[in-house]
Amino acid sequence: MNARQKYRRFVCFLLVLSILALGCCGVEVIRDQIPDQMKISDQEEIPELFHPVFADLVKSQKEGEYTLSYRLFGKIPLKTVEVTVVPRKKVYAGGTPIGIYLETDGVLVIDTGTITGKDGRECCPAENIVRSGDYIQEVNGEKVSTKEELIACIGKNNGDDLVLEVDRKGEQVRLSVTPVLDQEGKYRAGIWVRNDTQGIGTLTYLEEDGSFGALGHGISDVDTGELLDVKGGTLYDADVVSVVKGKQGIPGELSGVIHYSEGYKIGEIEKNEKNGIFGKVSSLPALVRDTELYEVAHKQEVQTRKASILCSVDGACKEYEIEIKEIRVNGKDVNKGMVIEVTDPELLEKTGGIVQGMSGSPIIQNGRIAGAVTHVFVNNPAKGYGIFLENMMG
Repeated sequence: MNARQKYRRFVCFLLVLSILALGCCGVEVIRDQIPDQMKISDQEEIPELFHPVFADLVKSQKEGEYTLSYRLFGKIPLKTVEVTVVPRKKVYAGGTPIGIYLETDGVLVIDTGTITGKDGRECCPAENIVRSGDYIQEVNGEKVSTKEELIACIGKNNGDDLVLEVDRKGEQVRLSVTPVLDQEGKYRAGIWVRNDTQGIGTLTYLEEDGSFGALGHGISDVDTGELLDVKGGTLYDADVVSVVKGKQGIPGELSGVIHYSEGYKIGEIEKNEKNGIFGKVSSLPALVRDTELYEVAHKQEVQTRKASILCSVDGACKEYEIEIKEIRVNGKDVNKGMVIEVTDPELLEKTGGIVQGMSGSPIIQNGRIAGAVTHVFVNNPAKGYGIFLENMMG
């Protein structure tokens, strides 16, 4: 065999390997477009996905459960999916601005700091004892829920050791800290803390029993980045008064006024989770008077095509056109199941696209609520992420 023949065979071998590699990559891409789990309202809604992927349905021994086997060309196994038949949910669409006030379950530790003592020496009493993200719930057996209560407990202890009961990522920990008398004659422990948080977001949906969901993502502390552990909170009426337009590299913002009074109270916040904030409203009829009842889309029904979002940027809740550019049915980050792009000229003129405060704006497609806006692309404010409403509701 001469050198030319060897070279041709080597090239053919590389070509075959390349084709096989591309085929394997293509199969993986197809597999990733098939949900790992699926909810349907009836058997007729089981999607065939796309040609040449075919589905074989096998009934489970459990009532209302099936196994769905997807095969390429009807021959090559791709994925087996557990399918659950559930009633089709219906919810009222949100889109209105809300004021959020959250009370943490204890006093959140942000960091520790240095104190200059009465003798002029610098020290950090709590360093390597308390940690950022800890929640101080008791001091010497006395419950504390605000920064002011913590300061009062430290002050009246006259420099004796403080016994702190702390929630550390779900685990109860007992710690001891010795306060220091500072140059102003006050006892301090060198712990920087925060207890409550507030802000403006968008209501996503209301259920017929008065339950609500908002934001599409949880509320995390700006310093620690941790999801806030809350004992409750309040939902208030809010008004958007101005818009800071988003630009490349600079996220925009809806600036508003939260009406912190009993008459403007909408409901109670019960949970702060990674997929949103949830609770109950106090007066459902008043809140749904001008809203529409929508069916909830299952995530496999959402398509890469035109859709719309409901939001309020100038005092009125309106529908604006968007396009769903990408769908990630099996993404690890539940808040980024969709990539969306604002295409409505009016909204682009007003806000530049997606801005802070629009989180929770419902995404409507084919007459159903498909999801909610969650994040903006900082380098392109016209684009952002959305969560499937099915994932948000759990």
